[in-house]
Order: sequence, then structure tokens, then C-alpha cells
Amino acid sequence: MSGDGAIGLERILQARAAGAGLIRRTPILSSRTIAERCGAPEVALKAENLQRTGSFKPRGAAAKIAALGDGCRAGVVAGSAGNHAQAVAYAARAAGVPCEVFMPADASIAKTDSALSLDARVHVVPGSVDEAVRAAREHAEARGMAFVHPFDDPDVVAGQGTLGLELVEDVEELAKVVIPVGGGGLAAGVAIAIKSQRPDVEVVGVQAQACAPVVESLRADAPAIARSALTIADGIAVKRPGDLTLPLLERWLDDAVAVPEDDIAEAMVLLLERAKLVVEGAGAVGVAALTGGQVAPAPRGTTVAILSGGNVDPGLLAAVARRHETESGRRLVLLTRISDRPGGLAALLARVAETGANLVDVSHVREGVDLHVRETAVELVLETRGREHAAAIARALEDGGYATQVVR
Repeated sequence: MSGDGAIGLERILQARAAGAGLIRRTPILSSRTIAERCGAPEVALKAENLQRTGSFKPRGAAAKIAALGDGCRAGVVAGSAGNHAQAVAYAARAAGVPCEVFMPADASIAKTDSALSLDARVHVVPGSVDEAVRAAREHAEARGMAFVHPFDDPDVVAGQGTLGLELVEDVEELAKVVIPVGGGGLAAGVAIAIKSQRPDVEVVGVQAQACAPVVESLRADAPAIARSALTIADGIAVKRPGDLTLPLLERWLDDAVAVPEDDIAEAMVLLLERAKLVVEGAGAVGVAALTGGQVAPAPRGTTVAILSGGNVDPGLLAAVARRHETESGRRLVLLTRISDRPGGLAALLARVAETGANLVDVSHVREGVDLHVRETAVELVLETRGREHAAAIARALEDGGYATQVVR
């Protein structure tokens, strides 16, 4: 199975056999909420965030290590933003071989800790995932270890394609599949698996606007390099598409689009609130494209969005949730002034309590504000029931004699 031969349905079936016992068949969940938002007859979510190690990556890692056989006896090396590192460590531990991974300095702490817990030796390098991959390759060559590329490898692509086999088998009236795209291994493998059996099914790739070299490459009909990899969808922040995967994407994808950061953040919160699923930015781009209108759902049959991973730092998830609460009017930040004398703050908070708002935080602000010597500014962070309630709170404070400025 190793080598640079053609990647077709038979090779993907072989990869599935190689992953037996290691790969979980993840659920497909119907979402009425997303279907209604994008005007689709049916939308389903392939919850690959529930895969072992929290992403689709073990599919390709298991296929590659099985293909290497005795060729990885000295150990395997991987470069990754996190998900691939965890997957290779997981597959290597199952195969009983040493594993070393190289990760960028700004990689998710959750992903770094997970790789360590899977017995991998972790090297942190400056720069993006591209630099991590380069360092891993050099290390493997110097130490006589096997290098496992995160996407630009035929065995890895075939392994990722096993997800497409499950979609064909498990989704009735499959009509369209929306896939996150980083280096292109998942999108290429899934598209090959699906279209080799169902050429009528449309397959669309999605990238983050902040790092979308595949979208640019396909439109320009020439390889493009992204200038930045700064995006909350760090799992797909690959600056340059693969030499192997780009031609495959050109052949097998029907289209590729890019989505803005705000839409990705909103999709993460939507999945958390409505589907009760923790999904990282890279895994949420397909939902973002559907709800944001960059991808139209199939007019008939089922549109599937692949949730490629769920490894997100709690701090980032909390920040995204707070941002959503503010945007939706459920979190209100107000600045007002009170008398800087005993009882001034108590009177203000009593007025707030009358409105039914929940006080999250209160702080005095004495710098950068034009105040009377007997005044202090107060910043309030409040939880509300929505925009109308937020507006009512501001009016109630104004009516109570508190000049109020909505900060956000």
C-alpha cells in the first residue's frame, strides 16, 4: 500500500482494513437548526470531533504506519499544529513504535498536552505548521526514523478517505458534502471515496479567509502561498497546498470557498449551543460556510458538513462564547459615573438589580475619563436576556440619573 501509486477506491478500502480496531465509526447527526438557517431540506453533521484523539487524523496515521511495516521500527516523526501529532502518537503507541512530534510554538496547549499523554516526545519550534513539518522531516532523515506527513502522502490521503466510505454507507440520499481544507488530505481522500461510487454527489472544500491558499490556487490554476496563518481555525492553517493533494483537489472537488473569522466563531458557538458539540475552528468552517451563505445546500437530499475536529483550548472556547453573548446582546458592558462617596455604588447596583440583569463584574475606572473630583466611573459587565432587555437596562439607568455609555 505504500508508495506513490494512484489513490483510488481499492486503496481506501485497504486503508480501512488497516485501521480496524483503531478508528471509531463516528456518528452522523441531523441538525434541523442549521437546515433552517441555510434553507436546506436536510443537513447532517459528521461528528469526527468524536473520533479517537478528537479529530479525523488517526485514519491517515493508522494507514501510514500500517503501510510502513518494519520501515518504522526505529520510530516515526511528525510535524503538526496538533491534531496530526496526536494521531501519529496514538497510532505509533498502538503499533509499539517510538514517536516524536514537532509543533509550532503557538499550537493549542490542549493538543500539545494530548500528544505528551500519548507517549510522544514533543519538540516546539518557532513559526507556523509549515516550519514544524520541515523540522520534523529533517529530524527523521538525521535519525533514520520514518517521517509521516500530515497530508501530502498517498497512504495518509487513502486513510482520510475512509471517512467518505462511511458517508456513502450511512447517509441516505447523500447529495452534498462540505469539508474543511488545510493541506487537502481529508478533502482529497473523501472526495475520491465518494465520487468513485457516487459521482453525482457534490463535494465542496472550505478554508478560512485568513489562510486560504487552496482556494487561491484553484482559482489561479497555479500553486499559491498564503501570507499568514493567523486564524482561529489553526488546524487548517497550512500556508501551501501539497504537491500531491493540490492536483487531487483540482480533479475531485466541485468547488472551494473561504469563510471569515467571525463566521467561524459563530459556527463554533452554534454547534455548542444547539448541537451540544465542542468543535474547534477548523472543524466548524463547513457549518460556517452553510450558515454564512458561501456554500448553498443541496436543493434535494442531504447536505453533510464534516466536523473534522474538536480539540480546542477552553480559553479560546470561552472567548468565542463571550464574544457571541456580546454580539447577541446577552452580555452588556456599560460605563457610567457615580458619586465617589459611601453608598454611591450600592445605589447603582440596586438600580441594576431592579432591571433583572445579572452582574458579572464591576470595576472602578479613574484613569482616562473626564471626572469631577467627587466622581468615579464604574464599568459594569452584565448578563441579559437579549437585545431588548439590554436596551431596557440602559434606559432604566438613564431614567435613574446615571449617564450611561454602552461600551460593547
